[in-house]
Amino acid sequence: MEQARLLLAIGLSFLVLFVWSMFFTEKPPVNQTAETETVEQAAMPVDRDEREQPPAAANETVQPAVKTAGTSQATEIQASREIKVETPFYNVRITTRGATVTSYVLNEYREAVEVDAPKKQLIPKEIQGGLFHASMSNRSIQGLEDAVFTVDRNESDIRVNEEKKSLALHWISKDGVTVSKIFTFDPQSYMIDLKIVLSNNGIERVADSLELSLRSPVMKDKGYGFVGPSALIDSKLEQVKAKKIEDKNEFNGKISWIGVEDRYFISSIIPGEETEGRMKLALNDETITNKLVNPAFELAPGSSKEFQFYLFMGPKSMDLLSHLGHGLDKALNFGFFDILAKPCLWFMNQIHSVIPNYGVAIILLTIFTKILLWPLGNKSYKSMSEMKKLQPLMTEIREKYKDDKQKMNQELMALYRTYKVNPMGGCLPMVLQIPVFFALYRMLYQAIELRHAPFFLWINDLSAPDRLFDFGFSIPFMEPPYGIPVLTIVMGATMLLQQKMSPPPGDPTQAKMMMLMPLVFTFIFINFSSGLVLYWLVNNVLSISQQYYVQKKNQ
Repeated sequence: MEQARLLLAIGLSFLVLFVWSMFFTEKPPVNQTAETETVEQAAMPVDRDEREQPPAAANETVQPAVKTAGTSQATEIQASREIKVETPFYNVRITTRGATVTSYVLNEYREAVEVDAPKKQLIPKEIQGGLFHASMSNRSIQGLEDAVFTVDRNESDIRVNEEKKSLALHWISKDGVTVSKIFTFDPQSYMIDLKIVLSNNGIERVADSLELSLRSPVMKDKGYGFVGPSALIDSKLEQVKAKKIEDKNEFNGKISWIGVEDRYFISSIIPGEETEGRMKLALNDETITNKLVNPAFELAPGSSKEFQFYLFMGPKSMDLLSHLGHGLDKALNFGFFDILAKPCLWFMNQIHSVIPNYGVAIILLTIFTKILLWPLGNKSYKSMSEMKKLQPLMTEIREKYKDDKQKMNQELMALYRTYKVNPMGGCLPMVLQIPVFFALYRMLYQAIELRHAPFFLWINDLSAPDRLFDFGFSIPFMEPPYGIPVLTIVMGATMLLQQKMSPPPGDPTQAKMMMLMPLVFTFIFINFSSGLVLYWLVNNVLSISQQYYVQKKNQ
């Protein structure tokens, strides 16, 4: 029993250290007006009114236009402008400078939980120049990096409500190569169709590789998830942490998509067909660039070449990503626990479709999980109950042979054999439940369904820590807002009660360690999402009920 208790203590200690490391990992500065998610704070939300005002002429960028094959030597002046496209799912701004996307606002998501919070902006303002910039690996088309495109329409506002609409931008290099970028917007989808057409009207052959890029600030995540550049290459998900880019920044193979992820959202570039290419990463000034490098091509004078892409910027919703195809659903990755976490997420969403409250869905999911693990729990609590009956005899043996550890262990083992008690019987079933906990932790932490999802009363965001009141002053080791973590305190009380119901270890040091566990877990859980705390609380209540039932039955 001593060894069994020690193993359990060690296992729980590893669990605590694991969670502790996540709790104390380096965090970015906290913006108290934004939501408490560290990843989305790192994205630096932008005021919607500021980003969506039509650009004034005084603020337009002016630069000399690149001389085309038919222009004179005189320098022309050309101004860049922005075109705003509104769809039911998002509002996007495209600038003629580089024909890139400078703003992408989701209509169904907000920056914070408050109802008057601005809508979610997926392109942070520190990313200058926009996303989906096209370039050439060897710069064979001179001037493309700084090109100002022309637009095939005069209006600056396009509304896409009933049918697909396209926006075409064109630019001609001084060597006579025309670059066209045609964006097509679908009112029924997040997906944007992008065609890039190269037409060589010059006299020189063009040989190069087309690159299309994403950029993002370096993001840090306090949880057990992933943020940063990723790709699906050869049907395998590649996720590269910022600190690992220097070690390896190129990945070759058949590319299904490349992207940049945070906790809840992803921006991605999808080739029209899986193509043998490269994901090329760069880290400069706290900015990550993720490039899709397409296969090399040659373009003879008088010929054209078309490249087909799809652009997706939106939520990492399992249902949505699965529906879009192209292997995007693999971006929602729960790691080693994927096989357990995704069925749990699916089941939770099914419950929510009937009972539209994710707090209730978590409770019912926990009950269902407990029912599946009921036989393991019965074995564990039955073994604990039998061990509790032997406590007086075990105490007597320890006292009698306190100066002879070897003899004491021999007598204890003989006692177990006499009463047919397995000292590990109470520990192993509990250890087997740990993977379920981690799977649910990752699922509840990453599920966008819980983002800003209310439960009841003061718990208005199941993805954030629960706080009753706001003290208005900081509390050590607590993330804002600073209030009473009621749900976490109740959870700690249930852990303490459950600990008292279990047979105490014979070793005083182990006994003190086990009694401190509820306090340590309560301290760590104060900054965990209320959805995870709710799961742990309900699981504790069900475990206490099961343990009480088994103990009464075996008296």
